[in-house]
Amino acid sequence: MNEPQPSESKEFVGNLKNGIWLFGLSSWVFGITDRSIASFADGYLSALDLTQLFTAATFFVAWLFLKPASRV
Repeated sequence: MNEPQPSESKEFVGNLKNGIWLFGLSSWVFGITDRSIASFADGYLSALDLTQLFTAATFFVAWLFLKPASRV
């Protein structure tokens, strides 16, 4: 039986991290787009709409800073 090499497990974990980060990135973009469309649909921008958009944008920027280190 072949034992998995440590480099293979590190590569798997790296790919998993990148995959989770990309999924989260697309989720945040979808969420901000959805909130923006919902906020501007009625033509009136309330304080609650602005708060939701600001909160989503803040979490999106924080998610960008969580990008896993690139493999060299």
